[in-house]
Amino acid sequence: MATPLRNSRITAVAFVTLATFADIVAYSICVPVLPDFARRLGASPAQIGLMFASFGVTLLAISVPMGAISDRTGRKLPLVTGMLTLAGSTMMFATAGSLTTLFAARMIQGAADGVTWVVGFALIADCYGPEDRGRVMGYVMSGTSFGIIVGPSIGGWLYQAGGVALPFEFVAAIALACAAGFAFLRPMTRSDRSTRPSIWSIVRVPPVAFCALVVVLAASTIAMLEPVLPLFFDRRLGLTPAQIGMLFGIAAVASTLMPLIYGPLIHRWGARRLTLTGLVLTAAWLPMMATASGFSSAVALIVVQWIAIALFVTPSLAYMGEVTAFAGGDAYGIGYGVYNSAWAVGLLSGPALGGWLFDRVGFAALATGWAVVTIVATLALARLQWHSPLAVRRTL
Repeated sequence: MATPLRNSRITAVAFVTLATFADIVAYSICVPVLPDFARRLGASPAQIGLMFASFGVTLLAISVPMGAISDRTGRKLPLVTGMLTLAGSTMMFATAGSLTTLFAARMIQGAADGVTWVVGFALIADCYGPEDRGRVMGYVMSGTSFGIIVGPSIGGWLYQAGGVALPFEFVAAIALACAAGFAFLRPMTRSDRSTRPSIWSIVRVPPVAFCALVVVLAASTIAMLEPVLPLFFDRRLGLTPAQIGMLFGIAAVASTLMPLIYGPLIHRWGARRLTLTGLVLTAAWLPMMATASGFSSAVALIVVQWIAIALFVTPSLAYMGEVTAFAGGDAYGIGYGVYNSAWAVGLLSGPALGGWLFDRVGFAALATGWAVVTIVATLALARLQWHSPLAVRRTL
């Protein structure tokens, strides 16, 4: 007999994909309208930069606690609440009349992001076993990457069509649809919630800590590139903003397609092995980016860079699910809370350190030094051999 729609794993995956898509679009859709905010509210570039950075503060603060809450109360209520929060924060952007409101909206948006990514991927881990989890997470990440491609374009088009409020109203409508969808779902539960482990019992498991450290390394590397590469393309190659935007759009297309390829490989090759391989290849290719001599060569180089990045992201999500399962109690909410927190640390540290080094040593030296440090750190972590299920059980 067919599974009822509200109990279907496919329905759950569809709504998680739509939710993460909405979250990414909400994050990026404001980029084209920032000049409007700056003019109307008299915001300096530094203030706008701080406003963007405030997103990471609440993301870091809420990820692990919200994951633990969802382990004990179930996934449904947090996901509905997260989508309603995202809708509310985007409407605050639409009606913002002061910098204070913008900062509040961005911080609330960061909290909603923490709920969506942590609890959404925990729901997928609930629904699928290790043999299918990587493949399904690849589908979700492809949908998310598509949001990276279209978010700024949607924001610019809607801004031209209806003013500064329309892009945010569009995202709010998607978020409300997701909230209704999650309210409709009847998510499965895998174990008695009264036996769920504590945050500390998961965080102190060595493979969980190992995965978190690897995520910090990768996230800081990816986040370092986002502000530094455009500066390099502008100052060294003389590319226009439109050309730089096209480069990142082409790279985003690659990162949309690759999870569909990497996801099925996770069960065959192992999430840990692919995660480490992806991080080493991402770092190793960094110095090659400095060899770009024009738009055409930059296209080829950035596509390879983003293909390598995608090899890390999807397997690392599956790997965190594996090591969390080893710890017992199916505490996937805590596990993905740790993952999200590690990503937030990278988002906060990577751009700051990368920008500081770029100003002092230039992109070529920055890329080479960053690559060496990242590869050495990754190989050192890999030698610790924190991946045995039996070893994990013995630490509990």
